Amino acid sequence: MSIIKKVFGTDKKSRKAVYEYSIKNDKGMCAKILNYGGIIRELWVPDKNGKLADVVLGHDDLMPYYENEGFLGVAVGPSANRIGGAKFEIDGVEYQIPVNENENNLHSDKENGYHVRVFDVEEGKNSIKLFLQDEDGCMGFPGNKKLEITYTVTEENELRIDYHFTSDKRTVLNPTNHSYFNLRGQDGGSIEDHTLWLKASCYTPVAAGSIPTGEIAPVEGTPMDFTAPKVIGKEIGEDFEQLKIGGGYDHNWVLDHADGQLQLVAKVTAPGTSRVMKVYTSLPGIQFYAGNFLGEQEGKLGEKYHNRCGLALETQYFPDSIHKENFPDVVFGPDRQYISSTVYQFDNE
Repeated sequence: MSIIKKVFGTDKKSRKAVYEYSIKNDKGMCAKILNYGGIIRELWVPDKNGKLADVVLGHDDLMPYYENEGFLGVAVGPSANRIGGAKFEIDGVEYQIPVNENENNLHSDKENGYHVRVFDVEEGKNSIKLFLQDEDGCMGFPGNKKLEITYTVTEENELRIDYHFTSDKRTVLNPTNHSYFNLRGQDGGSIEDHTLWLKASCYTPVAAGSIPTGEIAPVEGTPMDFTAPKVIGKEIGEDFEQLKIGGGYDHNWVLDHADGQLQLVAKVTAPGTSRVMKVYTSLPGIQFYAGNFLGEQEGKLGEKYHNRCGLALETQYFPDSIHKENFPDVVFGPDRQYISSTVYQFDNE
């Protein structure tokens, strides 16, 4: 097990140094993580023959991450996904946050979100811990917040992400990681032929603007059903209202038996490779995004990315939970710290 630190660039806004940390286990798996945005820039995992491939989309240098319209690889916060009307109320006080997707809020703030901030870092034996302090009122969110995000690579070919956030005021916290995976490698083409299983018998339907309606609907009998492994592209183009709204799959699935403990919630396989990805989380929801609007862009090693060349499995509380009494509570503060864990484990079959 080893960690190698190298300079990756200088942040144009803060002028702070940006470093890349390579965490490698004895089996060859290696995660390369930036202290800018907590970005998982590369993730090398072996197939059954020991051949390594980098299975996440990303960029070769810092400049493309300043724009990063698709949020490739980043730590999103303080609140990932969508908040309807770009405002919320806590204890009788209304808070206005950035209007950045129609009349709503998506991923907190393009200019000041955690995905464009430079974190302090503490190195461990097989992990790095990222630290950030976010002041009261930043991006409209209340509370002086202290963030810790720990990335750990294990000898079981796991990339584990642990979150620990505190706030001195009650506030909305719902961070996630926004990596896009392709099990054949970041140059592996469309993910529509990947097969997905989700431990979720329900999902949260959305209205126009992809804001949840508040309903928790069964997946049975719909294209949203991944309770048995299914090829992603099989029904992605079906004449189904939810798929039309999202341009394909871009929804939150309600994880069965979520109780705050780590559990296996997703499994992905792909033709042309023996690699398998399993996702474990302590959280109650997972946003499966099929990369419907990634758009044409240049990725690592000159690879041309396009729509649906990577898939995201973003573990989370439900989007717009602050406005839905029947959704899990996303308000944290002095009496309730935010703590969660997610593991991406790689195997072969």
